[in-house]
Amino acid sequence: MHQPPYIYALALFLLLVPAATRAQSTPDSVGPAFATEPELAAAFHLLYTQQFSQARESFVSWESRHPEEPFGEVAVAASYLFEELYRQNVLTSDFFLNEDRFLHGIEGKPDAARMSNFRDALARTRALSRELMKKNPKDPEALFGLTLAAGMESDANAILEKKQLDGLKRMKEANEYAKQLLALHPDANDAYVALGAANYIIGSLNPGYRFALWFGGIHGDKKLGMQQLGKTAESGRYLQPFAKILLALAARREKQNALAQKLLLELSQEFPSSPLFAAEYAKAMGRPIPAEITR
Repeated sequence: MHQPPYIYALALFLLLVPAATRAQSTPDSVGPAFATEPELAAAFHLLYTQQFSQARESFVSWESRHPEEPFGEVAVAASYLFEELYRQNVLTSDFFLNEDRFLHGIEGKPDAARMSNFRDALARTRALSRELMKKNPKDPEALFGLTLAAGMESDANAILEKKQLDGLKRMKEANEYAKQLLALHPDANDAYVALGAANYIIGSLNPGYRFALWFGGIHGDKKLGMQQLGKTAESGRYLQPFAKILLALAARREKQNALAQKLLLELSQEFPSSPLFAAEYAKAMGRPIPAEITR
């Protein structure tokens, strides 16, 4: 049986988790999940306006001054993956509303050099996360790094490289880390984008696929997934815009047009220079696309 990819956006962007809880943590020691850092916020803004190289330079600069933190490397990895998904037209209604593409991934192959850089950054993320866990097995920054590394690799395996079984294994791993993190820090609202995307996409599969996955302990619920995406869309920090585009595209699939239009309007107003959000808002409103998206 041909199995479709299951998670496209499980953790494409950064599920920012506090660096506060080391073995000897203090309440005053918080990481970027709980205290916005202007440099990182500016880098994410560049990423959301499709200025990938500039965003990556900022992430690398931050990483060079925080070499022990998985966050810097995972941000670099996310920038490569998001760029490839953008180049492949994934985060659009053209992709989400095309059932074949939504369930079976891109046509063609991803850029080899970009994917190599992406996987190198993932390897460094995992190494740094494991170093932190030697001191504190429940270190939230380590859980964050491992969550996102597994989630992004699931994205790459399933949608870009069409390695469905590998993608499924990584998706399950990412979900387990995300649940551990939220058990420790339920206010880490950015993490809900991982669970929400997984629930929505698995819940979108036909009953036969869902039944087979159920035996492997993997469940999906479209309604719950949209609710979880809504938590990040409402109260997320760096991932709020990402959750909004996912929720908007899911809403278009579910014919919840008012919700899709609201979210896409907010995104196009927050990022007026982004051709992606402007184009998707125009499509949702049934208007001509205002600008070509250059890839």
